[in-house]
Amino acid sequence: MEEVFYVETQYYTFAHPPDELVLESGEKLGPITLAYETYGELDKGKKNAILILHALSGDAHVAGYHKGDRKPGWWDNMVGPGKAFDTNKYFVICSNVIGGCKGSTGPSSINPATGKPYGLEFPVITIKDMVNAQKYLIDYLGIEKILCIAGGSMGGMQVLQWTVSYPQLVRSAIPIATASKNRAMQIAFNEVGRQAIMSDPNWNKGDYYGKSHPDTGLAIARMVGHITYLSEVSMEQKFGRRLRQKERYGYDFSVDFEVESYLHHQGLSFTQRFDANSYLYITKAIDYFDLANGYGSLFEAFSNSGDTKFLVISFTSDWLYPPVQSKEIVRALEANGIDVTYREIESNYGHDAFLLEEDEQTRIISSFLEHVYRGIR
Repeated sequence: MEEVFYVETQYYTFAHPPDELVLESGEKLGPITLAYETYGELDKGKKNAILILHALSGDAHVAGYHKGDRKPGWWDNMVGPGKAFDTNKYFVICSNVIGGCKGSTGPSSINPATGKPYGLEFPVITIKDMVNAQKYLIDYLGIEKILCIAGGSMGGMQVLQWTVSYPQLVRSAIPIATASKNRAMQIAFNEVGRQAIMSDPNWNKGDYYGKSHPDTGLAIARMVGHITYLSEVSMEQKFGRRLRQKERYGYDFSVDFEVESYLHHQGLSFTQRFDANSYLYITKAIDYFDLANGYGSLFEAFSNSGDTKFLVISFTSDWLYPPVQSKEIVRALEANGIDVTYREIESNYGHDAFLLEEDEQTRIISSFLEHVYRGIR
């Protein structure tokens, strides 16, 4: 039987005025609190630290259990003793991004200037801003060089930004199911989600705290987003045209099909754990992300990342961030003569494969990390 381990969320506050964090937009933000969790022990030389970065709806709780929880962290199948990110060997860190709603400073946090939640007074943030905030946390923990930075989807974007913004700090990087920038279709799906939220009367231009929340709009946004996380094959296998607890169509607009019921459940459960304004801010950060911005090309962006070893992973059925976008990253790295390994994993799970395909990922990642770690011991 697998050992159950418990973890507590920690908090680090920094960027107190007048030393606020200067954002890409030119605006300033501070003070900032980051919620984070750690797993395993930092070795004496502080050489075994791994930073794991979450996707859009994730948080700092990557593995283990909080007291009283029924479910473990969002990547518990990959992080823990004997797993891909083996906490018997490595010191794993995961923080909630700025703009989030799980303990880090975001639009639902109290604005010290007004004593009320920020709402839309919260400044627009970017992936680079998220990474710059994480750098404060790494400095606070006294880590001078990170063994590995890993993450999927938006987490993978943060991984890539780390290797460009702070290449001297990153020994290795594992961007999974991600891209160096969003394409038009990816932006389009995010915009539909944002419009669903902003069209909800309860959104009230972001000022809904202490009032009725825009749960209908947020649920629809999640339903649309969740479709992009799956594949046609996985949806057909899981649902097909099966009816929900009935033998014939209702010939009305009630929920007839199992897939309809599933999406309704996903939408409703999401409203109970996520803030609508955070959804707006984080999806906008994803859409603004373009690793080549300011460099002229992806090749130039990686020009100073030569000391970092890369493992790039994609999945065959991921149509949200398809393998072709991972291959673009690989080609730019190879053109710079950077040590990169590419693995395309066969899977029917779609974009969610990075959360579900644990066996193959564990084999690949464990071997890669052992090689990197052995090289510095």
